[in-house]
Amino acid sequence: MNVTQYLEAHLPGILAICEAEDWPSLPADAARAHAVLTAPGVTTVVALDGEQVVGFAYLQSDGHIQAHLSQMAVHRNRRRQGIGRALLEYAAPLTGAQRIDLVTDTAEAFYKSFQHRTFSGFRIYP
Repeated sequence: MNVTQYLEAHLPGILAICEAEDWPSLPADAARAHAVLTAPGVTTVVALDGEQVVGFAYLQSDGHIQAHLSQMAVHRNRRRQGIGRALLEYAAPLTGAQRIDLVTDTAEAFYKSFQHRTFSGFRIYP
């Protein structure tokens, strides 16, 4: 397994993982997804097994203090193999930030395995 920065060739693998998770936002429009994953202030990394994308992480950052883990997923058949941790450990320094905030509704135990503080949060849908 190799972790590297996102290239457009990785997009189909990322979209497939999102579809398997029933996350419609990126798969709804591949061109928009690529624009999101490469936008200014965004760090996107992928975990590869050969040429196959087995995981990805997408973070937004101010480049100095604050980053936000917007999405991260590992292929269902590859979970609990250290891929998620490898993605975050590779991506964090690339953001330039001192800390990463995130929201999860499925992986609380995983994120608790990192040095952290827990806060209450909200997701607002304008």
